[in-house]
Amino acid sequence: MTAPEYIQLKAFARIDGALLSLLWIASFALYIVGITSPAFGLASILLAVATPFFVGIRLRHFRDDGLEGTISFLRGWAYTILVFFYGGLLFALVQWAYLTFMDHGYLLTSITDALNSPETMEALTQMNMADTIDESIAMLQQMRPIDLSLNMLTTNIMIGTILGLPIAAILQRKNSGTAKQ
Repeated sequence: MTAPEYIQLKAFARIDGALLSLLWIASFALYIVGITSPAFGLASILLAVATPFFVGIRLRHFRDDGLEGTISFLRGWAYTILVFFYGGLLFALVQWAYLTFMDHGYLLTSITDALNSPETMEALTQMNMADTIDESIAMLQQMRPIDLSLNMLTTNIMIGTILGLPIAAILQRKNSGTAKQ
């Protein structure tokens, strides 16, 4: 891949990463609202599940409009990794801002209340997981907003690296002969 091709790849990935972050921000906002309203929680899950399809659509757009219909597997994979990286950075920033300035413990309190309900506690006790859940909650209570956001950033990049493999494999298209890498 030449320097201009790499610049083009990063430019498209930055724009599509910003769009992906908007999808994730909407999903996160619906998750927060969905704590008290199951319909919004379901919408949050649907938006999160739409992520690979969204990235696939954006990769197809990059392939067809930016590269005139031809993309190698490696370039498609690099593109998806960069999209998840840029989207994850923006999402982590928004998530940190929410947890630092707006949340005031609401999210953790809601999760703790849900896990401490009698039905959940009975199910966790039957599965011998009550102690594990209590330890996990204690660990979450000790984490700072930046820790949670960086953890989510790392998770998003890892998921993008893995999901990028099938997305790039499905959307690769070579011209007759060789494709540019």
